Amino acid sequence: MTRHLPARAGQRAVILVLLAALLVATRSHLPALLTHLGPIPDASWAVFFMAGFYLRGWSRWAFPLFMALAMGVDYLVITGQGIDFFSHYCVSAAYWCLVPAYLVLWMGGSLTARLSQQLSDNRTLVAAAAALVASVALCHLVSQGSFYWVSDSVPQPTLAGWWENYSDWFLPFLRSTAIYVGLGVIVHVAVLQVVRLARPQDRRAG
Repeated sequence: MTRHLPARAGQRAVILVLLAALLVATRSHLPALLTHLGPIPDASWAVFFMAGFYLRGWSRWAFPLFMALAMGVDYLVITGQGIDFFSHYCVSAAYWCLVPAYLVLWMGGSLTARLSQQLSDNRTLVAAAAALVASVALCHLVSQGSFYWVSDSVPQPTLAGWWENYSDWFLPFLRSTAIYVGLGVIVHVAVLQVVRLARPQDRRAG
């Protein structure tokens, strides 16, 4: 068993790099800047969910790394526009609530990883879908709720106004996150199929 550990660590490292690249590219809207196309949806929420799934054993340092990366991108994008970071519309006391908000997504992915070891493939997909919806709902509750109630952007916050804002933005965030996670599932299944097809060839070659 121990001889397989380096390979697993290597696979995790590759996944970490790919997810980090996806976060940077979409959070900074780099593809849109390079191709002059419309803005590409931010994959940050999906990245934290998938990172929780694949990097669960590295959470102690991987989560802070991704958190620093996300905030670093925000800093570069905002200051690159000639705006002081702390005077930007999106940066207030509520900005720091992104840490627990993104941690919810990470924990949702980590929970899905644990369940995948105990459930069948079909039940794992159902559990993953439920965990994703619940994680997005809680993440949105923390991030949107803190911005609505804590920042100075809403002069007269009300419960009705908060709920309208929450419900208006929940489905768009869920849709974009689900699309990225769905694409990740497709890639995951495709890689597993390639590995399974390659194993008989490896045996014959040996």
